[in-house]
Amino acid sequence: MKYYHQTSPISIPVPGGKTIEEHFGIPSTNTSDISIAHMVAPPGWGEPFQTPEFDEWTLMVSGKKQIEVDGKVVVLKAGESIQIHRGTKVRYSNPFDEPAEYWSVCKPAFRIETVHRDEF
Repeated sequence: MKYYHQTSPISIPVPGGKTIEEHFGIPSTNTSDISIAHMVAPPGWGEPFQTPEFDEWTLMVSGKKQIEVDGKVVVLKAGESIQIHRGTKVRYSNPFDEPAEYWSVCKPAFRIETVHRDEF
């Protein structure tokens, strides 16, 4: 088949109230070369620092997302995007008072075994 029309993304439960709907990736389509997911992080959400073995692109739809990388704090706003290269220590959070809606693309696909999260 020359195309795959995704009509049923997989909802992935995560702590802290963040929602993930994976359209392409290992759990949804058994695709290991790339993952594409729609995410909504509630106000106050955050995760520990991580040093993943994949490149990650974030494209903001609405709200803001805080990214700590290379000793700097980057606030990503609606209409903006960022690429974090594999092997970079990074922390994602939403310390703001509105939900952060965004798309995440990981290459190769996100795998919990390759994200290398620190302890909180």
